[in-house]
Amino acid sequence: MNIGKVIIISISIFLIISTNLYPQGSGNKYAGEFLAIGVGGRPLGMGGAYVAIVNDVTAGYWNPASLSKINYPQFSLMHDERYGNLVNYDYGAFGIPFGKDASLGFSIIRMGIDDIADTRNALIDLNGNGILDPGERLDPDKITKFSTTDYAFFLSYSKRHNEKFSYGANLKVLRRNIAEESAWGIGFDVGVSYEITKRFLVGANVMDITSTYLSWSTGKKEVITPTAKIGTAYMLDFFNGIITPAVDFDIRFENRKSASNFNLGPVSFDLHAGLEYTFKDLFSVRAGYNEIGNLTLGAGIKLPKINIDYSFQKFNGDEDLGNTHRISLIFTLDDEKFVRK
Repeated sequence: MNIGKVIIISISIFLIISTNLYPQGSGNKYAGEFLAIGVGGRPLGMGGAYVAIVNDVTAGYWNPASLSKINYPQFSLMHDERYGNLVNYDYGAFGIPFGKDASLGFSIIRMGIDDIADTRNALIDLNGNGILDPGERLDPDKITKFSTTDYAFFLSYSKRHNEKFSYGANLKVLRRNIAEESAWGIGFDVGVSYEITKRFLVGANVMDITSTYLSWSTGKKEVITPTAKIGTAYMLDFFNGIITPAVDFDIRFENRKSASNFNLGPVSFDLHAGLEYTFKDLFSVRAGYNEIGNLTLGAGIKLPKINIDYSFQKFNGDEDLGNTHRISLIFTLDDEKFVRK
């Protein structure tokens, strides 16, 4: 059977099974929401429409199947400050070609709100009612600080089956901390990538395919149900360069209804759309539309052994949130002694 037909049939079966496995009310709709933000200036400048075209070390996040496309070791870094620098979001990854047709990778994401003031033990409570009343104050020497953080660690493996088809998987470990409470979780992602032609690409990444279970120190349990990221892209010659439109859909089974772009019963769909123009493989400009309806813009430049990418996201309708600027770097050890053997 044609590989393309296998992909379509597999995705269809997954959607049918998932609709039955994860009925209304199961899981926690937002337990793993920090994982949906995305990484890399290039994909985020395209509104997150990247699952089909990813071809670098960020594949460990977007689609582990495509990690096999790297032919040299790569490293990537990104820093993101949002909501008036209140939230810090950091990402780092490396990928290594392994043998003739495989790759290994490791990625880490950290999102945190740091230096939160804890005044619970600092009140000079004269009347003992536990409330800051007139004439009472906080003792600055008793004010402590804490952080709330989310971590995700990805161990990725990818293999190229042939020139057109690749597959891959992530082992994912999550760590969450909120004041004195903490949680651990473990899950898996599975991805496929297929080149219908050299210019017509499709891809899919089923995140948390077996569900990711979070166990809190308080005894509370949370479940992150699967998200299927399915996308396509097509590359066209345009003014001494390449223009690439791309479209992705995030398909969830959590009964999000009006919290998604559109839904069919408990199954929700969120759209990502992006456009990239690259001039002579030297610099790129990008635009996109993400799942929460915000415009994204971006640009990138390719230098010897390093790519520098920038993205901008405008939060429509709420100036208090501020806009988000992201810069990411990808270092490639482009040397004959490091090339895939």
